[in-house]
Amino acid sequence: QVQLIESGGGLVQAGDSLRLSCANTGRTIMRHNMAWFRQAPGKERQFVAAISGKSDKTAYSDSVKARFTISRDDVKDMSYLQMSNLKPEDTAVYYCAADRSILNRAPVTLQQYDFWGPGTQVNVSS
Repeated sequence: QVQLIESGGGLVQAGDSLRLSCANTGRTIMRHNMAWFRQAPGKERQFVAAISGKSDKTAYSDSVKARFTISRDDVKDMSYLQMSNLKPEDTAVYYCAADRSILNRAPVTLQQYDFWGPGTQVNVSS
């Protein structure tokens, strides 16, 4: 069983950078597609970024494109979300997700992911 746990969240000011990490403490996620989603208070969970199992495909939501970068380290069995030029509207709980399938793709919908971490809070003050 894949067990994901996020870290790296915190309180930052607008314009700052932050890197989120997602560690897997269960069965390896090597070759599995990975993603980050976020959920702001009172809103639905939204797609942020995804990376394919071979790291050759990525996808980003329009709101974070050019500011956020997703990556993965299969040796360490981890994924990362580098966030720069943070804005108050980026405030949310950020979730790491893994796809059970090993088809090489970067899914952008919540339903395509099978494993989720508990989330890490990111607060961006203006």
